[in-house]
Amino acid sequence: MSQLTEAHHIPPMMEGVFVREAQDGRPHLLGGYCAACDRRYFPRPSYCRTCLEPVEETDLGTDGFLHAFTVVRIRPPLGFPQPYAVGYVDLAVGGLRVFCLVDPDRIGELKIGIPVELRVASFGDDGAGERRLRPYFTPATTGVAL
Repeated sequence: MSQLTEAHHIPPMMEGVFVREAQDGRPHLLGGYCAACDRRYFPRPSYCRTCLEPVEETDLGTDGFLHAFTVVRIRPPLGFPQPYAVGYVDLAVGGLRVFCLVDPDRIGELKIGIPVELRVASFGDDGAGERRLRPYFTPATTGVAL
């Protein structure tokens, strides 16, 4: 991971989007769940967009499949590496499709449909030059089951 660095003292870009280390020792995405209409969201809204009931925080897991991606080769924002990738991941938990960053160090390995896993690392800055932690997906080292 040449361009991304792990660091526990760097704050996240936004609170409530991930946990650095869940009970299984891996980072997990956090989202929202509306018990009234059985809907999940990422990121978590305060109220359900369907029924307007309060939405509780829920663990969305760490695994999924790459649905689509693109490599961005123009001058990157927020101190991102060049090139960097973004894409859609179908999460194994909750059936959500989320838009996310994809590991810039493994761009050559990306293919639609491959299993991916969540990582968290120092990835870019906050717009004022301060490093920030961001979640991103990378090709999985183990199989992922839906």
